[in-house]
Amino acid sequence: MFQGRKKGHDAETRAQHYLEQQGLCTLQRNYLCRAGEIDIIMLQRDTVVFVEVRYRRQNRFGSAAESVTRTKQQKIIRAASHWLSRENRHNAPCRFDVVTLTGEGEAQIEWITDAFQ
Repeated sequence: MFQGRKKGHDAETRAQHYLEQQGLCTLQRNYLCRAGEIDIIMLQRDTVVFVEVRYRRQNRFGSAAESVTRTKQQKIIRAASHWLSRENRHNAPCRFDVVTLTGEGEAQIEWITDAFQ
C-alpha cells in the first residue's frame, strides 16, 4: 500500500472508531460507484450518515475541512443517492458529516455534523 493510501486508510479507521465511540454504527466503508466514493456510511439512530474523512499533517495550505470543496460535496451526494437507491432506503433520513484529523501521531479529531449546507 502506498504511503499516502496507508495514511488515508489509517485516518478512516481512526475516524470510524471515534464515531463508533460516539454511538454510531458502521454500515459500510469505502463505497464506490460511478458517481464517486463515500469513505464511511454509518447509522445514528434512524439517520444514515455519510462521512467524508480528511487528514492533514498541518494547516499550512488550508484546513482539512476546507479541502471538501463544493465539487467534492456534489460527488459524495451523487454517490449517496446511488447507495440509498441500491439499499432501498429512498426515504431514510440522512446527513453528510466530515471528520478531520490534523497533526501527526495522535492527530486531533474534529467531527462536523451536517457539514453540507
